[in-house]
Order: sequence, then C-alpha cells, then structure tokens
Amino acid sequence: MRVMDLVLFMQKRHEIYVARKDGDPWPWTDDPILREYRFCNVYRNLDKQTQLIHANWLEPHKGEPDLWFACVVARLVNWWPTLEEVKYPVPWHPNHFKHVLARRKDAGTKVFTGAYMVRADAVVSGSKADYLADYVLNPLWASRKDVRPKDGDTLAAFHSRLMTFRDMGSFMAAQVIADAKFFDDALQSAHDWEWWAAPGPGSLRGLNRVCHLPPDTPWKSGEWDRTFAKLLNDSRRTIVAAGLPLLTGQDLQNCLCEFDKYERVRLGEGKPRSRYQPPKEQVR
Repeated sequence: MRVMDLVLFMQKRHEIYVARKDGDPWPWTDDPILREYRFCNVYRNLDKQTQLIHANWLEPHKGEPDLWFACVVARLVNWWPTLEEVKYPVPWHPNHFKHVLARRKDAGTKVFTGAYMVRADAVVSGSKADYLADYVLNPLWASRKDVRPKDGDTLAAFHSRLMTFRDMGSFMAAQVIADAKFFDDALQSAHDWEWWAAPGPGSLRGLNRVCHLPPDTPWKSGEWDRTFAKLLNDSRRTIVAAGLPLLTGQDLQNCLCEFDKYERVRLGEGKPRSRYQPPKEQVR
C-alpha cells in the first residue's frame, strides 16, 4: 500500500495548518496543489466550525443524554453565527429555530454553510429551515429515547439507528458521531471508538488509490473494512514517526477522501470545486 504517499500528503497538509496558526505569511507550502485548492484539515477537530461547536455547545453539556441531537442540528446548519443565535437546542423548540433562520434569511445574512447539503423534496413547500424542522428534526426529537446512545453501544450501532431517519444518510450520520463521540458518555466507551468509520465515495476511491487500484474499483462486502483497518494500523505507526498526532478512523476516512481529491489534480483527472483564497492579512 502507498502508506508513505498518504502520510506525506497528511504531513504537508498539517504543516499548512500549523504555519497559518502560527501567523506565518502565505504561502504556507511549496506544494502547488495544496496551495491552490482547498483541502480539509487532517484532524477534523481543528476545523474552525467544529471548534466553535465543541467549545460553546457540546463541552458545557458533556454527558447529557440528548447531546447527540444538538450535534444533528449543528451539522445540518454548520454555520456558527446562526447556531449562536439559535442557542443550544435541547430541549427542542422548532418554532424558535424557524424564526431565527427566517430572520437571518430576510436580513440577507448567511444562514447555512455549503459543507453539508440537504436536498428538500420537490413536493415540500416552504423554506429549508421549515423542512429541516418539520421533516428531519421533529421526528428525531420525538424518537429521542429510542435513538440516544446507550451503555454498551458501538459507533456502528448508533450510526445504523440514525440512518433510519429522513436525510440521515451515512455521511451525515457519521458527522454527527464524529462530534458526539467526544462528549457522550456511552459513545466515549464504545469499543470501536478509535477505528470505526463509514466509507463514502471519496474515501472508497482514496483507499483504492492507496492500494494501487483504479479509483472506481468496487469493494466486496467486508473487504473495505479489513483493508481500512490495516491501513489505520500501518499509517498510525508512520504518523508517529513523522511527528504527527495520532488520528482516529474517522480522521483517516476523511484524509482518504482528501487524498483522492489531491491525486485527481496531480494526475490530471479533475479539479476540486473550491480554490483557496488566503486571508489578506497573511499575504505579504
């Protein structure tokens, strides 16, 4: 497997994060692809929106049984200024949620980020905020006693329960878990906490590339999980040797997706949708 290529990509991307945090002038890398396009952090908990959500919503409510619901609200909106106005959404007040989002929309203020897209059914009329409240969040809240993490739970089991609800696809459910697993007592003790991840199209392609396979090669049932687990073990040893912090399975899954984006550009197969614009104050 191309473990060293993947780890080198992660190392260069993390060096960009460190240089920017330290206030170094842009550009923070001599890699033209990483300089030109936007790539996620190696460690999800370093993302700005994640840090704001964790510090202001989740840490103060650590251990509460329905903290997971706040994670759902947070990731469906994923824009801290909106969430700050909504305030911590447990207990759930859908009319307040709708009112805050409608007020921001009417004022021409940003309401959502584009990171996590939710497609409302064409037959559903009204705003996106109404749709999320009425068709996604209300049913989850009504079923909270059955959905909430329980003692002895695994991340995989909680993921499966979330996915039975509208718009809780594998990706969105996994994003909720990536937040909740640090603050929910039951999830913190899950035996699959370190290594579990839900594959998506990007990480499937990324693992293919690491395994010297064509990017769209299909994986047989269970084969991706076994190969992913081996890569996690192998890469973590190399990461420690490279001086990087350890990463979880969900971090690695995300990095595989970003590695696929990087390789597409390097090999002339396509380009990411977002170019990177450095802050003006850090361009000298």
